[in-house]
Amino acid sequence: MLPLRRAALWGLRRDHSRALSLSPTHRDAQKGLVLGVYEQEQEDGGPSFTESAEAFDRSLSGGLRELLAVSGPALKRGKSRIFYGVHKDFPSVVLVGLGKPSAGVCAQESWDQRRENIRAAAAVGCRQLQELEVSVVEVDACGDAQAAAEGAVLGLFEYDELKQKKKTAVDARLHGSSGAADWHRGVLYAEGQNLARHLMEAPANYVTPTAFAETIQQRLSPLSDKVTVHMRPQSWIEDHQMGAFLSVSKGSEEPPVFLEIHYRGGPSASQPPLVLVGKGVTFDSGGISLKPSSGMDAMRADMGGAATVCSAVVTAAALNLPLNIVGLAPLCENMPSGKANKPGDVVRAKNGKTIQIDNTDAEGRLILADALCYAHSLNPRAIVNAATLTGAMDVALGSAAAGVFTNSDWLWDHLQKAGAVTGDRVWRMPLFQHYTRQVTESQLADLNNVGKYSRSGGACTAAAFLREFVSAPHWAHLDIAGVMSNKDEVPYLRKGMSGRPTRTLVEFAAGLSREV
Repeated sequence: MLPLRRAALWGLRRDHSRALSLSPTHRDAQKGLVLGVYEQEQEDGGPSFTESAEAFDRSLSGGLRELLAVSGPALKRGKSRIFYGVHKDFPSVVLVGLGKPSAGVCAQESWDQRRENIRAAAAVGCRQLQELEVSVVEVDACGDAQAAAEGAVLGLFEYDELKQKKKTAVDARLHGSSGAADWHRGVLYAEGQNLARHLMEAPANYVTPTAFAETIQQRLSPLSDKVTVHMRPQSWIEDHQMGAFLSVSKGSEEPPVFLEIHYRGGPSASQPPLVLVGKGVTFDSGGISLKPSSGMDAMRADMGGAATVCSAVVTAAALNLPLNIVGLAPLCENMPSGKANKPGDVVRAKNGKTIQIDNTDAEGRLILADALCYAHSLNPRAIVNAATLTGAMDVALGSAAAGVFTNSDWLWDHLQKAGAVTGDRVWRMPLFQHYTRQVTESQLADLNNVGKYSRSGGACTAAAFLREFVSAPHWAHLDIAGVMSNKDEVPYLRKGMSGRPTRTLVEFAAGLSREV
């Protein structure tokens, strides 16, 4: 074997890393290792290794540190450098930048920067090895095994099951034995979000309302001892007088499904459940108020609320959280057929209130209205609904955070803390009577589905509309339209549908379970 310093001089330069190789045959090796490196705190100081990286360096008699020193400038946060052939067990070793070791909770950013750095680092390291077709990757816990697992599993996901050429399947494992329980928890959190991403990314002709419900039912079938899944058909929806929901679904040839999931994790069946409600429009054409064709394909993900809510219940069940949860998802398509809603139509919701439909593209609030009414019959401890509801939410917050409208400071506190832990943040929005007046002044009915000024405060008037179907003291509406997809904003998610804020909903439920 060549001396390490001499080997380092055979570097292959890349924009994001420097690859150092002892032998090109090592590129075909099937095992890799991702290790963390902190930035120097002082200008005259050097980088510091994580505990695992330090131990690995000692096994090489300081060789890893030597390689890093001669390979180029300091390794910045989120950047990587790969070395080949330095260890017999790990032919490919990636060092990833973790940023400053002093990083922690940042009140201004409303998240834990250290955890975010770990997620990003684990993702970039695993992706780099995946591109080299390495099938087994061990990942440094970097001081937080759950965050490392989330970054690794989220970073590796890509929806390619309809392509002939697929990404290499990578088995990401914890390096070492310390933190195994936290690693497993992080894997479950990330797999939950990946389930939501899978549902949101898949074409609408593959994920119909029925197919969506069957997918969730299949995922929960191994847990049938503590989970019951009901796929309520159209006849049931009609019997429960969900006229608003039915009015949206009637424009499509696909039958609607009201999906109801009961997870029994609490100490008793009588414990009031947390009720999660998700908008499940599996394709939204806009109906008669047809959307522009540009970008309409993304409306296959308009069931993002249902995807995140149902995936959160799946994850909570896998974690065996000690509380009862009910997940509700009204599932349908919004299509412009001869049977579809027309602007000016009036429909009656489950609670008897009439709704004038001035824009058929404001359909999500209609199906949620009936679902929220039904949620009250379950004696809820709290009701939280999620929906890709308004483009106005995207305009207001972009992809930085999901907007939260709530009548409960207690609920807001729990949601905000959960978002800070997961890095998938939320931001509180107003529920003023100012907006309520805009949706209750209607020419033909009790409510108007878009309000007096359809372009002003659209996210707020939509929330005010939903509030007309809520009497529970603890209710929150999450408008997740702005976080529906990822371009390059979240470094540990590839481009595409994001599955946000699944992990925040799971963490929120976990926080409530600790209060039981």
